[in-house]
Amino acid sequence: MIRVGIIGLGAIGQRLIKDFNNHPEVNIVSICDQIEERIIETAKQLNDILTFTDYTKMLEDTELDLVYVAVPPKYHHQVVSDVMEKGLNVLCEKPLANSTEEAESLFLQAKNKGIINAMNFPLNYSSGSNTFAALINDGYIGKVRRLELKMRFPQWPRSWQQNEWVASREQGGYVLEVGVHFIQQIQKIFGPIHVLNRIIQFPEDPKACERAILAQLETEDGTPLLIDGLSHIAGEEEIAFTAYGSEGTLSLLNWSALEGGKIGEEIVSIEADATLGDTLIGQLVKAIKGEEANIIDFSQGYEAQVVLEQLRK
Repeated sequence: MIRVGIIGLGAIGQRLIKDFNNHPEVNIVSICDQIEERIIETAKQLNDILTFTDYTKMLEDTELDLVYVAVPPKYHHQVVSDVMEKGLNVLCEKPLANSTEEAESLFLQAKNKGIINAMNFPLNYSSGSNTFAALINDGYIGKVRRLELKMRFPQWPRSWQQNEWVASREQGGYVLEVGVHFIQQIQKIFGPIHVLNRIIQFPEDPKACERAILAQLETEDGTPLLIDGLSHIAGEEEIAFTAYGSEGTLSLLNWSALEGGKIGEEIVSIEADATLGDTLIGQLVKAIKGEEANIIDFSQGYEAQVVLEQLRK
């Protein structure tokens, strides 16, 4: 059995607990959070679990094969670095760190340690996003003319994200929380991207995150990429990633739905190929067992962080 420890039991950390539990070769043996109420509630879901409020003590007192770090972004660098110093394999929440410099430090440390290092970018295991990538690679839209990422949030943070950091300029905002997923996907499918210019709007509160962004980027071959984000608006949440090409248009909507069409035809729904779906936990297990696996490592996390910080700053 692969022994897993979890550091950080907030809304994001809770999401993977069920996935860890559902894998027959994984056993969560220890959990850690500074808030004891979270520990108590999480422990109810698990059997024979060790609990800690100090992650350094957990690393000292528990035999582990993998540590999942799901603390707020500004703590990623210290916690992940401490995990790697123990020679432990690590899964880190996105973004990799809270600055380009911190992300580069973790990437280089992981490279030097030679351990398994992975990021939680779930789009890489979604049948919807993988079908999008497959259609692009198969030439569904022809030569790519333009990429667009549209993000609309009536409320930010959303109702399930009410904590002390998701709304902060320091380590929150939807460009960081949502945009980085698509930055990573764009780099994976279309190659490196570069920020040309951006307009970002903040509220009067100097500690509050952005409310609007308009950014112009491009791929290495000069294909334009537009990022258009707004929060605190009327209507429903909408996230749309669209590729326009010489032969058609293709969109990934609200994380999983697909629609597209050829030039001269209507835009219609497209069914995702279920065989292209996968699980992060399953791929991590393969990697730890020494098998070929599809994991997004810290080098890719660092590449996404470079673009992310150019947008945020």
